Amino acid sequence: MRVLETVGGPADLKKLTPKELTDLAAEIRDVLVETVSRTGGHLGPNLGMVEITLAMHRVFDSPTDRLVYDTGHQTYVHKLLTGRAPKFDSLRQEGGLSGYPSQAESEHDIVENSHASTSLSYADGLAKAYRIRKENRHVVALIGDGGLTGGMAWEALNNIATEKDLKLVIIVNDNGRSYSPTVGGLATHLTALRTNPRYEKILDLIKKNLGRTPLVGPPMYEVLHGVKKGLKDMLAPQGMFEDLGLKYVGPVDGHDREAMEDALSKAKAFGGPVIVHAVTQKGFGYAAAEQDEEDNFHQIRPPNKPRGWTDVFAEELVRIGHRRPDVVAITAAMLNPTGLNQFAEAFPDRTFDVGIAEQHAVTSAAGLAMGGMHPVVGLYATFLNRAFDQLLLDVALHKCGVTFVLDRAGVTGDDGPSHNGMWDMSIVQVVPGLRLAAPRDSTRLVELLNEAVDVSDAPTVLRYAKGEVFPDIDPIDKVGGLDVLHRSGTDVLLVGIGSMAATAMDVVERLQAQGIGVTVVDPRWVKPVDPKLVELAPKFKLVVTIEDNGRAGGCGVMIAQALRDHNITTPVRDFGIPQQFLEHAKRAAVLQQIGLTGQQIARDVIEAVAQTQGESISEPATGRPGGA
Repeated sequence: MRVLETVGGPADLKKLTPKELTDLAAEIRDVLVETVSRTGGHLGPNLGMVEITLAMHRVFDSPTDRLVYDTGHQTYVHKLLTGRAPKFDSLRQEGGLSGYPSQAESEHDIVENSHASTSLSYADGLAKAYRIRKENRHVVALIGDGGLTGGMAWEALNNIATEKDLKLVIIVNDNGRSYSPTVGGLATHLTALRTNPRYEKILDLIKKNLGRTPLVGPPMYEVLHGVKKGLKDMLAPQGMFEDLGLKYVGPVDGHDREAMEDALSKAKAFGGPVIVHAVTQKGFGYAAAEQDEEDNFHQIRPPNKPRGWTDVFAEELVRIGHRRPDVVAITAAMLNPTGLNQFAEAFPDRTFDVGIAEQHAVTSAAGLAMGGMHPVVGLYATFLNRAFDQLLLDVALHKCGVTFVLDRAGVTGDDGPSHNGMWDMSIVQVVPGLRLAAPRDSTRLVELLNEAVDVSDAPTVLRYAKGEVFPDIDPIDKVGGLDVLHRSGTDVLLVGIGSMAATAMDVVERLQAQGIGVTVVDPRWVKPVDPKLVELAPKFKLVVTIEDNGRAGGCGVMIAQALRDHNITTPVRDFGIPQQFLEHAKRAAVLQQIGLTGQQIARDVIEAVAQTQGESISEPATGRPGGA
């Protein structure tokens, strides 16, 4: 029997011998490689987390003690040790285990975060709550994979340092990387700290000498402590933590379980906030991951991946870069995932990876624009949420020409609720002057990207889906800025927005089979609403909008508002993502669940057309899209 099969929860770990724990670590790595290679997911970060996770669960008592993970993709080992090993082969599959912490899965998961730099703030609040309630519970916050490059983490540290009796242990999992090598001054300090060969030798020498020193009173102790601290600061600048008033332990080999247990036990006994600095290697124990220079198998993706939206953007931006020396690229630790790595290879001096710091990225882009450049900021759509204030007041207020390119927009599927890009089109609708483009295919992506970077007096946003790019749908006509994709009557004006234009074309066939005349348009630029769309609407019995964005405040709502502003009474039916957190599943499965397929939309549209003709219809099913 494998050791892993005997572990039903964290308590079982405390019964294992050192030999069994070593065997368990090896078994866990085998399971990670086998499972994630099949299901996809974050392999590299979890291979590097095995011994740290074992030590955490042996020193602390989860769920009485709370474990809070930053960038929650580092929790696969935690899942295996908290009773979920029998279901681990369902990772990221519909109805199976989430790729992130999940309260519904286990009492050992409290924070379902999967955005970076948040764990320390959660932990600060939890520890304060337990102190107020006089509950004898520790909180352990694990931060790594570049999480300390985010300003929110330092805001939390600044507050934690003032709380001397907070039972909070912070583990810095220092693997030198986020998706790609971690950048910035902090990364340089941690690298110096972990790579200086004299550090541990001198610390051991100081420890021995202090042990031999007789009790000569507090003055001598303070001198010796100062000498120790001075040597530590000279050799490795962990003083940035101690200057905040935080107790620092480390660096510790994060792949040495016994050393990690010893460090965590000391930190637990201290009685106040402690930082334990663990040095690890992403992908540890799996040679292929260790040797992968790009990202140590940060995330496993299918082999022979077809040409995707990201590829089209990446190639075109390089072409623009050759033509436009003022174009620069910025990203927040997502150089490879957003495709900006190609631009970086061609124009290294014009590419800036600021780490996991979206707010800084956006305001820095504003500064670049003020200085005469045209920044292209590459982010996942879900991460734009983190920098809304900067987009609104630092970029738009100053009429800065900055282009935001949002990858993974709409339903992304496997990564679950935090990664669906279903908020961006609603968020940017409220930004004055901003222009929003949603390409339906690769040709339109190229066209719209070029149009976006030509705008110098306002922010522009270009958003596209995850995965394989859709086949081109060529227009049969143009009306103003609208592409007319189909024209067979004036019963329904069908507005297909971005990637949902393909779905709109599917709806057409079903409506025509029922004798309903349809005209399909793609606005291309969906903010502001094209005046020609307003002019077209009165010629139809019904306007239907389809978007892969949340319905609240989305493009459909804005189009309906524009019609009302012009006293146009044509009914509008808006189809989009319901305002709810969507469980992980394949994109097609999620779209089916929420009613965003051609068949489901056509059925509702047929009923709506009947209603405009005075016939009775049934109400749409609960949770399905409805009228604006």
